[in-house]
Amino acid sequence: MPIYEYRCDECDHELEVLQKMSDAPRTECPACGSPTLKKLISAAGFRLKGGGWYETDFKSGKKKNLHDAGKKDSTPPCAKTGSCPAAD
Repeated sequence: MPIYEYRCDECDHELEVLQKMSDAPRTECPACGSPTLKKLISAAGFRLKGGGWYETDFKSGKKKNLHDAGKKDSTPPCAKTGSCPAAD
């Protein structure tokens, strides 16, 4: 849910409100009670919750660890099969 900023034209009280985009804008000031509360235009505010928000919520299957996909395996192919020549 977005965080909206409001300012009262009467007493200049400012507040932030976490509300749905479909909710009606607030009009009554919680400080002075006048119906002159106005929504401010500001940068978008949002909260990222939990650890690995993108990693856990939007990736699936083998895509979970894309940051590891670019690493090259330094193990020689013969070591995986057990057929490496003996070192002299």
